Amino acid sequence: MTGADGFVGTWLVRRLLRDGHEVVGGVGGSASRLTPAEQAAVQWLPLELTDPDSVRAVVGKGYQAVVHLAAVASGGDAARDPGMAWVVNAAGTARLVQALLGAKEREGTDPLVLVVSTGEVYGRAQGPRRETDPVAPCSPYAASKVGAEAAAFEAWRRAGLRVVVARAFPHTGPGQDTRFVVPAFVERLRLAKQTGAPAVKVGNLAPVREFLHVDDVVDAYVRLLGHGTPGEVYNVASGEGMALGAIFERLSALVGVHAVPEIDARLVRPADIPCLVGDATKLRSAVGWVPRHSLEETLKDVVDAQAD
Repeated sequence: MTGADGFVGTWLVRRLLRDGHEVVGGVGGSASRLTPAEQAAVQWLPLELTDPDSVRAVVGKGYQAVVHLAAVASGGDAARDPGMAWVVNAAGTARLVQALLGAKEREGTDPLVLVVSTGEVYGRAQGPRRETDPVAPCSPYAASKVGAEAAAFEAWRRAGLRVVVARAFPHTGPGQDTRFVVPAFVERLRLAKQTGAPAVKVGNLAPVREFLHVDDVVDAYVRLLGHGTPGEVYNVASGEGMALGAIFERLSALVGVHAVPEIDARLVRPADIPCLVGDATKLRSAVGWVPRHSLEETLKDVVDAQAD
């Protein structure tokens, strides 16, 4: 698993260990969110996607499956350095799949490769996005993820690498850092409660988003590892959206503070997608996936995690 030390990676590591799998984690940092026992159960390998030698060193080990999570995952980070987003997300994926093809030719390995992408690749299209909709990215992050998808599917068409792409729509949960909107709201609301501040700085609250619990997203990935069809794309989505302003109000109630949202131009993303909601009918039909956590549970888990 690349990116095994990241937000989703640590949740997926925990799930795979619980299911009895052996996990090899390719990392560039520290999986500090895992317990010592969980960390000890994983074989950790250094991995730097910008270094071809590093990538080649981790692939030839007879894996049953490879989950590719490592990425520049923050839209803000990608916007500040689009070139780096492309180097890591697109070129890094191209390096990874080429190295896996090399291992397949040398050693006969044939893992299923789950490439994690994003619902943002669909851009500003109206209505719940379906896998048959064209991609039309409108941010450096989304564009680099289209590049990653293209690199992976090219390897599938050219040489039969068993690639499945999961387009995950917005998700959150305990452990997500404050570069992302839900934990950022919670952090600012908690500070307002502590200091008695009457207002909280926010960006644009008009966009409509869905927010899955990370535990449900991980469940979808596990099911795709077992039953996903190579060469296919699957949306991971709830299909139920809500304006960020309403999300802010729900979080305010959960934190127990009444604070007025105050627009800060520095927090506004100029390329915000007005509505980003996905249709996961294909995923549900293929693997029987259904999200188990309500939005209220999901938001409460983030609030409770920061309180802890």
